[in-house]
Amino acid sequence: MISQHAYVKSGAVTPENIAHYRDQGFLIAPGLMTPDEIEALKKETVSIFRGERGQIPGLIEASGDESDEAVLRKYVAIHFPHKISPLIKASLVHRNVTDILTQIVSPNIKCMQSMLFVKAPGKAGQAWHQDEYYIPTRDKSLVGVWIAIDDATVDNGCLWIIPGSNKEGYIRKRIINQDREYADVDTVDISDYPADKKIPVEVKSGFVVFFNGYTLHSSLSNKTDHQFRTALVNHYMSAESMLPWDQDGKLPLTEDLRDIVMVAGNDPYAYKGLVDVNKPYLRPEILKIKAGS
Repeated sequence: MISQHAYVKSGAVTPENIAHYRDQGFLIAPGLMTPDEIEALKKETVSIFRGERGQIPGLIEASGDESDEAVLRKYVAIHFPHKISPLIKASLVHRNVTDILTQIVSPNIKCMQSMLFVKAPGKAGQAWHQDEYYIPTRDKSLVGVWIAIDDATVDNGCLWIIPGSNKEGYIRKRIINQDREYADVDTVDISDYPADKKIPVEVKSGFVVFFNGYTLHSSLSNKTDHQFRTALVNHYMSAESMLPWDQDGKLPLTEDLRDIVMVAGNDPYAYKGLVDVNKPYLRPEILKIKAGS
């Protein structure tokens, strides 16, 4: 059962919310996005996957008589959609989101990644993982911001978390994944957690979930016949921390990747300038992000 202190009511963060985030590793903000904003994101999702915002390697040209549902069923997700979509980029700096981030992380916030998921019926989920494993920060400030575009339920593959797992503060052992629920080739060993510690986070369209980079989370497959589970997931961190990220081996390793978007406060490393090196790409059906993981 999720504590009442996990819920940010009317977007107003309380001391109890902050304590819950630090202790349990997540918060839920009901209705943080308006119905009009969600409808715009739904339309933009279709435009992106139809190729109307620019071509992405692997994107299949959609015929004019092909339904939106048929188009979206071909894909799992796109990484870095904010690089081609002004609307997605604007979502990175959404005031309701940044107001919460500046209270649970730092007055100075930067974003380094966006991901647009279109989990169609029958699509597999994501195995247990910690985002900090993929996006390393120096100060453990990484936050995933999970925007529900569709209602997310246990049946269509909502987020699952292990509350309090963030407090361990280290990257847990990864093992081979043998569960067909998940698309990944590996997963985190969570055998020491009892089953009742794993809880589903069912949310309505427009809800936003904030979770720490060390919080263990996953999602199961979409078992419905016709319900998509579309979500926009953006990643943020404190601007004070440098970002030693090679984008999962796609880029030369650097002590501070400067392909970022400042969303609040000041950038203490502004003197370094910015780069534009990450490119949008389609997420594969079977996922192995890090070699040797």
